[in-house]
Amino acid sequence: MSNRALIINALTPGAAKLEKVAECDDTDAMREALDSLDADVINIGAAGTTMRFLTAYFAAKEGVDLVLDGSERMRHRPIKVLVEALRALGADIDYAGEEGFPPLRIRGRRLKGGDLTLDSSVSSQYISALLMVAPTMTEGLKLTFTGETVSRPYILMTLKMMEDAGVESEFFDGVVTVRPQSYRPFDFIIEGDWSAAAAWYEIEALSSGAVTIDNLSCESCQGDRKLADIFARLGVDTQWEGEEGGSDLIPSPDQDARLRVDFSDTPDLAQYVIVTCVMLGIPFHFTGLSTLAIKETDRVSALKTELAKIGVFIQPEGNDVVSWEGQRRPIDALPVFDTYDDHRMAMCLAPVSLFLPGIIIKDVEVVAKSYPGFWDALREAGFTLLDGDAPLPDPVEE
Repeated sequence: MSNRALIINALTPGAAKLEKVAECDDTDAMREALDSLDADVINIGAAGTTMRFLTAYFAAKEGVDLVLDGSERMRHRPIKVLVEALRALGADIDYAGEEGFPPLRIRGRRLKGGDLTLDSSVSSQYISALLMVAPTMTEGLKLTFTGETVSRPYILMTLKMMEDAGVESEFFDGVVTVRPQSYRPFDFIIEGDWSAAAAWYEIEALSSGAVTIDNLSCESCQGDRKLADIFARLGVDTQWEGEEGGSDLIPSPDQDARLRVDFSDTPDLAQYVIVTCVMLGIPFHFTGLSTLAIKETDRVSALKTELAKIGVFIQPEGNDVVSWEGQRRPIDALPVFDTYDDHRMAMCLAPVSLFLPGIIIKDVEVVAKSYPGFWDALREAGFTLLDGDAPLPDPVEE
């Protein structure tokens, strides 16, 4: 939501007020890039959403002439679908390195727009990037989807935020139409991040303790609002506190004996749910995971490797399905988890310590991408965090 608000605000004539913008590497990269339009090279690091949104924004920004680059991993994350779509709408973009991947040489101009057919099965961020700049196109944009649309709620969230800023659109039967028009200043108040809340739902499920989150919206337009529904099947009830948001997570006796979930709309939740299930011993069959291969790392492959360190062997089927029937082997040492430059790998594995105190997680700074205060929040919740070389404290009897 923060990065969408920043892009929409940059496209809006006049000043608007943005409140509660996330403070993390992704939004820092976005802010710095938007303030650096005269730079020859802009490097956004590992911020995938930022890369996709800025590709469209710079392509539609008259007078811009720059190279948009990122981390080494970013240089291996595909962007060809978006680049070809923008070129079809009039953009001047060249690859400054390997074909189909960043870095990109972008010369901004007012895009013509028009009719475009797009395979929507790859990433909803491509679609959101195009939609946010669509009102600036001389002919607007009529976008027709082919294939199964993944992460559809993220597209709806983009359209809702555009509507809040005065831009009308139509979305019917796989076609989105946005006519030429102007954004108007709108004061965005950014909700709490449902994706980041996933770690706390996992902690509640594994501890049966009491977790309070004070900034979530019950009526959120975020697709990951589905988190509460999924974890209701894993023994976590969400109780809401008034209209201003905030929720108490409390243990529930209701728990599925076997979990089936389609994550096509909410792929960022999958890692947390997988780890929760294996720690609770709940077999599962999950689908809709195809986009996880092109995230910060191949997330299913990474989880398969890391969960094997605790004697759990999940079974990927192709690039879309993963299952587990409850098989587990004894381990003879506490795990040392790798994080693969992926913030969600670190956050989904941390709650394993509730069952296996003394685990080690490497490269913990990766959480700065989306949740820099995560480790401090764990300390406040009662977790003990030590340097990897420090001895564990003696157990405390209570």
